Amino acid sequence: MNTIATIRHSSAELSGQATRPSDRSGFVSRLVRLVGSLARWIDSLLDRRRSRLALLEMTDDQLKDIGVSRCDAHREGIRPFWD
Repeated sequence: MNTIATIRHSSAELSGQATRPSDRSGFVSRLVRLVGSLARWIDSLLDRRRSRLALLEMTDDQLKDIGVSRCDAHREGIRPFWD
């Protein structure tokens, strides 16, 4: 007759408390870096959109000063912010 070995887990292992504190702090620091990176990326997208809208509001003289035609300014201004 064969016997079946029983595996016993402690209650700490079952509830997920067996992870080391350094693992959790590593996860938190990676999460903080990820959120910070995401915030900077979104900020750059919004800044790009503000710049394109400002380009649309410029007068012909202002566009001439920076070397951009009205057609080029319009083409750039209507592009989506993620592009």
